[in-house]
Amino acid sequence: MNGGLNRNQIKYIVILAMLVDHIAWLFVYTYSVQGELMHFFGRLTGPTMAVFIAEGYRYTKNVKHYLARLGVFALISWPCFSLMETGRILPLFSVIYTYFLALLALIVWDSKTDIVVRIVIIGGLIYLSKWGDWPYMGILFALAAHIWHDNKTVRWSLHTLICLVFLFIETSKALSYGWPWWTQMFQAGTLMVAPMMLFLYNGESGSKAPFHKWFFYVFYPLHMLVLWYLRFVLFR
Repeated sequence: MNGGLNRNQIKYIVILAMLVDHIAWLFVYTYSVQGELMHFFGRLTGPTMAVFIAEGYRYTKNVKHYLARLGVFALISWPCFSLMETGRILPLFSVIYTYFLALLALIVWDSKTDIVVRIVIIGGLIYLSKWGDWPYMGILFALAAHIWHDNKTVRWSLHTLICLVFLFIETSKALSYGWPWWTQMFQAGTLMVAPMMLFLYNGESGSKAPFHKWFFYVFYPLHMLVLWYLRFVLFR
């Protein structure tokens, strides 16, 4: 990989994309030009962080601690995400919940259990992700990144295929609701992840300072609480 950006730097780019995306959901009309562009940029975050779940799994010194950390912050982020999305606390879980399931799926895949049993369990985890943000795809992106880690052609071809299937499904749903086909074109932003990772990411982690490790975990629920307060308390 010949890119000039390390993992930390890529993470900060996609965290900014996430913030722009969430601001757009709450304060910008989705199908305006501005809304479409903001969401297009925001589509970078979910797939990229799923890929980094696979990388984190590969390089972590203690996978149990990694899993526990995701589980704890999935619980912390749950009410924050639900409040931001709906103004109420519902069984609607954040993307960290989906990443928690994704990490479980990677652990199951590498277990010595019979392949059929592994596929059934992973299928169950994918089903459970329906209550989380970036359902289904968050797990599939992580699996593709892990299983085909050493074959970039297959890895990123599968990643792109998942994005195209997602775009097709969302566009089909829009048409079934009577919306114009272009209303889901911002979802094509997911297709920018593969070239970003191939041409900009150098495969290095960057600084090991704790700040970089914990920033996303703290910023994620905190920014959602701030946006909820602005949208549903100050401007309701």
